[in-house]
Amino acid sequence: MTDRPSIIITGCSSGIGAWCARALQRDGWRVFATVRRRQDLESLEKDGIEAFLMDYTKPETISALVDEVFARTGGRLDALFNNGAYGQAGAVEDLPTEALRLQLETNVVGWHDLTRRVIPAMRTQGHGRIVQCSSILGIVPYRWRGAYNASKFALEGLTLTMRMELAGSGIEVSLIEPGPIESRFMVNAIVNIERFIDLKGSVHAVEYERQMRRLTGESGPSAGKLGPDAVYAVLKRALTAKKPKPHYIVTQPAKQGALLKKLLPAALFYRFIGRLG
Repeated sequence: MTDRPSIIITGCSSGIGAWCARALQRDGWRVFATVRRRQDLESLEKDGIEAFLMDYTKPETISALVDEVFARTGGRLDALFNNGAYGQAGAVEDLPTEALRLQLETNVVGWHDLTRRVIPAMRTQGHGRIVQCSSILGIVPYRWRGAYNASKFALEGLTLTMRMELAGSGIEVSLIEPGPIESRFMVNAIVNIERFIDLKGSVHAVEYERQMRRLTGESGPSAGKLGPDAVYAVLKRALTAKKPKPHYIVTQPAKQGALLKKLLPAALFYRFIGRLG
């Protein structure tokens, strides 16, 4: 047993998850980090982090993770940071149903499964923090990202409902909504767009060519992109604040997009957003 607060963090092979797992471990947390590939376990374990294989699309791995964590902590858990996700690019009309289903299974349904498994322990102990790494695209839609937009809009609704339902239980729920963050997100997006989208046969072929240049970095760096430490700064607040906020928006472009959605008439806002990207 240990007096250190404990947390499960998913999606820790790189980017936000990897950074936050190591930062929390340095800050005195007992971190249980998950990855999907066996080769990603070693680097986390070398840093003293307890690492596990888990895939949101495989319920048996979620169950095994929770069972093992509770076996190690005596059935307690202070926090959960759902973070593991990917972005499926492509126009909605070009998106195979299989691709949409997989996007929702990974980015929403699997998160729900893991979250439900830890809530009873948090209720029993009388406290807990659940933090969901959403996206500004869960607030502001973006062209060519319909599947990802849908997954994050769904996550926002599910999470905010859960926050209201858990009020008074001692379990606090927050959403982090990053804009552009340095990570392998774009690399993974390329893999999935090539897997599911007919780039050359689509009526959007010219646009896809431009988008692929952007995804590969040929068109230059994204404006306002920050490092994963920016997400960690708000994650710490969500985990430790006496009254954590429902929303933590990260990066200036994300804050600007959310503000414009509040200020502009809907038709004007969506016309403006539709010209971006």
